[in-house]
Amino acid sequence: MKILFIGDIVGKSAREKVKNSIGMLKNKYNPDVIVANAENATGGHGLSKKDAQDFLSSGINVLTLGNHAWDKREMLAFIEECPQIIRAINYPTGVPGKGFYTLELVNGKKLLVIQVMLRLFMGMFLDDPFYSIKNFLLSEKLGSTCDAILIDMHGEATSEKNAFGHFVDGSVSAVLGTHTHIPTSDNKILSKGTAYQTDVGMTGDYNSVIGFDIENPIHGFIKGYRTEGGFIPAKGEISICGALIETDDVTGLAKSIVSIKET
Repeated sequence: MKILFIGDIVGKSAREKVKNSIGMLKNKYNPDVIVANAENATGGHGLSKKDAQDFLSSGINVLTLGNHAWDKREMLAFIEECPQIIRAINYPTGVPGKGFYTLELVNGKKLLVIQVMLRLFMGMFLDDPFYSIKNFLLSEKLGSTCDAILIDMHGEATSEKNAFGHFVDGSVSAVLGTHTHIPTSDNKILSKGTAYQTDVGMTGDYNSVIGFDIENPIHGFIKGYRTEGGFIPAKGEISICGALIETDDVTGLAKSIVSIKET
């Protein structure tokens, strides 16, 4: 199975770039599935119902969120209507939506997509991500209940991401980091067969501060507070960053992981 994962989509220009590039991405990489992190897609903060529907209509199969999951309040209701949008699996009990989605391909193969949110420096009240995944994977097995398992690992600290990758090594096909918006050069297959990258990067303008116009972030670091209006997505040249994973049809473990960048 070939899985194309698109990193955090930041703002309107990035949304349009992704939607207009789906055909090119399919022709170039020939993926069976396209998954994208879209938690920053609407104005840089959250995901609206309309933008989610546009992404799914364009050919993206599954959308993941993150710490900005509820910035657009309508998502609290829409996520219950649209299971292809997933939030972190380790939110406390009772939070709307689910942290996983099983996609069945036309050939009958099944891909399980999970999102987990790590806790170090995230400033959120979340259940233990390690325990949550371990408990969930008791009932999901590669080559048995599904043919591949992809985890979107949304977190800040590289050390916590490294630890989590090794924690699930051999139990899932791939663990791909999101949230920091800067691609790391450590894409690899871990010792037990799981593809890993600390962060796949963002889909946005890289002449920016993690996808946003530079002035307000600089002001915040110098003055200690943000100017009115918040961060605004940068509108320069957009790069689509992510990763392409190929899994073994028998074991479900990774055969390869390749970082991608399309401008």
